[in-house]
Amino acid sequence: RHPLATFFHLFFRVSAIVTYLFCDWFSNSFVACFVTILLLLSFDFWSVKNVTGRLLVGLRWWNQIDEDGKSHWMFEAKKVPTIAASTEAEARIFWLGLIICPVIWTMFFFSTLFSLKLKWLALVIAGISLQTANLYGYIHCKLGGQKTISRVTSRLFGTADVPKRQSRRISEDGTEEHGKTGTR
Repeated sequence: RHPLATFFHLFFRVSAIVTYLFCDWFSNSFVACFVTILLLLSFDFWSVKNVTGRLLVGLRWWNQIDEDGKSHWMFEAKKVPTIAASTEAEARIFWLGLIICPVIWTMFFFSTLFSLKLKWLALVIAGISLQTANLYGYIHCKLGGQKTISRVTSRLFGTADVPKRQSRRISEDGTEEHGKTGTR
């Protein structure tokens, strides 16, 4: 069990959302609110990507750029999930937080756009970007061992399957890595 990791998985996400909603009540400074929310979003991105994903669901992702300047996305999943490492409740909390928060930031995007509070638009776009980057990475990790994401989306949307070079590696600690190579 990882109660501290579960707490911080939700703490930074919820704090950023609550601060965005009620920042005008606490401060009249746009810059202070902007920086505070951006820091909370950054702390959330880092903690989810580097700590809570590993502890709560046994998944990890990262991006490497080789000498040629090509971007390589690496996805890692533990081969055999250990029941002692995390509980089903922790995994549910992880995935619900990972999915619900980008939806909330998307609603903020439309409300900001329609209310013409355009000074907040950059912050909301940053929130959407950071939240969906983690969601994208962890969905790739989860599906990487079974199917590639292009095959899954081609079946869902009926598009042609685009071949991608896949690499798979078992590391020393018993984790399996999946890497999709391509340029960005």
